[in-house]
Amino acid sequence: MRFISSCLAIIGAASAFQPSFVSQSSLVNNRNVFSTKANSSRQNVALKMSDAVTEEISEDELLGLPARPGRPLKVAIAGGGVGGLTAALCMLKKGFDVTVYEKTAAFARFGGPIQFASNALSVLKEVDESLFTRVMDKFTFTGTRACGIKDGLRADGSFRMTGDSLAYLFDPKAPADWFVKFPLKECADLFGLPYTGVIDRPDLQEILIDECRKIKPDFIQNGNPVEGYVNLGKGNGVTVKLASGDEVKADVLVGSDGIWSSVRAEMYNEEVKKSSADLLRRQGCTYSGYTVFAGETTFKTADYYQTGYKVYIGPKRYFVTSDVGDGRIQWYAFFALPPGSKRAPSGWGGSERDNQADPEENLVEYIKSLHEGWTSEVFDVLDATPPESVEQRDLYDRFPELLRSWADGNTVLMGDAVHPMMPNLGQGGCQAIEDAYVLTETLANTKTTQKIEQSLQEFYRKRIVRVSIVQFLSRLASDLIINAFDTPWSPHDDLGKTWKSYLTFFWKPLLQYVIFPGQFAYLYSYHPTGNMGDLPSELEKKWKVEHFKTAEEAFERVAVEGQSVAGASFFQKAETEKVLS
Repeated sequence: MRFISSCLAIIGAASAFQPSFVSQSSLVNNRNVFSTKANSSRQNVALKMSDAVTEEISEDELLGLPARPGRPLKVAIAGGGVGGLTAALCMLKKGFDVTVYEKTAAFARFGGPIQFASNALSVLKEVDESLFTRVMDKFTFTGTRACGIKDGLRADGSFRMTGDSLAYLFDPKAPADWFVKFPLKECADLFGLPYTGVIDRPDLQEILIDECRKIKPDFIQNGNPVEGYVNLGKGNGVTVKLASGDEVKADVLVGSDGIWSSVRAEMYNEEVKKSSADLLRRQGCTYSGYTVFAGETTFKTADYYQTGYKVYIGPKRYFVTSDVGDGRIQWYAFFALPPGSKRAPSGWGGSERDNQADPEENLVEYIKSLHEGWTSEVFDVLDATPPESVEQRDLYDRFPELLRSWADGNTVLMGDAVHPMMPNLGQGGCQAIEDAYVLTETLANTKTTQKIEQSLQEFYRKRIVRVSIVQFLSRLASDLIINAFDTPWSPHDDLGKTWKSYLTFFWKPLLQYVIFPGQFAYLYSYHPTGNMGDLPSELEKKWKVEHFKTAEEAFERVAVEGQSVAGASFFQKAETEKVLS
């Protein structure tokens, strides 16, 4: 908690820093005021000032906004993911001339659900009211319901809703299913924000692209990704190198091209996707020590309408389930395994089942074998999952770039390109959205091309502390659950007798009443909209009716037709063949 308090103090101090900019228009106005004076000596002074300002403007090209004279800032964005598209929309709405360069030949409906926490929803509403409304129409709230950690061995298999008290210490018949619950709703209510939930990536992608095209129909170029850049010096922009061999000039290049970023490779002198022999390092990223399997099923558990997401903990692994709407449950199984096991398609780079060690292996049965002795609640979800839909991904992240800026001249990094993080807090996409908003606001206050480099460094300073804290918390969550958590100790059985079991037991009150409230309060503390009043509860009320309707329809359909294989990757859109002009 001291760490979080200290970080809050640091971020508060950092946010108080508001650099001042000298307005060119104010200088011109001053010149005109002086030039209207009758006194000849004042007229001479005015003429001298006029000459000085004219010379300065010729060197520092004025940048305009809809309400400010000057030409639009020209921005090239590498990558059309969530962060890149959000940045594009933010910038287009400010009047910037934006082009997104995306490697996929065409956008299609692929990709699984993505979590948006309350802080990200606040940013979306501040960016654009229409965007927020359309996202809410496709949203599934999870933070309005019970979310938390369950005992993976002691949950009785009935998906029962129980409290998380310590009564089981004195009464052997008292339920011990729930270890702790997350205060998601309480922390969102503290700031008056919409509740955490999920949206299907294809739906979000379509909304962002459509909103961007309303402003600039040809804002995106598919099949021609950014491969490098050359800074042209202060005030002179950047040359962007494309895969086609073409080069384009922009005032700013934004690297939002994911964890294996070509822009970052150029900036930090890395080689794209180059791995060490043991696969523990890859393009400057480190293997987290964990691999994750993922799947999706349409399945009505007894607690489907009462729970948002659950984390089942046990020895050396944990299993996560989440309602993702339309009767679907998405699950993740985290294991401490070496990198490169390749039992399932990665969904990252388009690997296929035939490329795996045993293409015929039933992956559901394999995952079940690693959960021997666990609650039947885990097995029920797995048994309802089509084996061919299971995917796997080795998890990599990066240490915070505390000693290297995210900006190089007129080029800047954002999102997973510079701060990929573990998925435990669901903040990867949220932090990319915050990046997009803060970067846009910073550039919008940039009056001349000479100030761009300074503004990009300012963006780095504004974001580095908060992002580093979120990266740390995300990694800590994984490390604690895998390495320091175990089945909690109980006086009534022998399921938890290791030192980790006793430690886990004593963690309970600290987690419930100090750590989790502090963690989620800090995450939601960034909310540019301010308090939204009654809107969050009104959105939840409207959603409940539609959620029940669509879920029941899905359950009936599966009862008649059976399970269907989910679409493409849960993790990241697969690469498609490049179409280069």
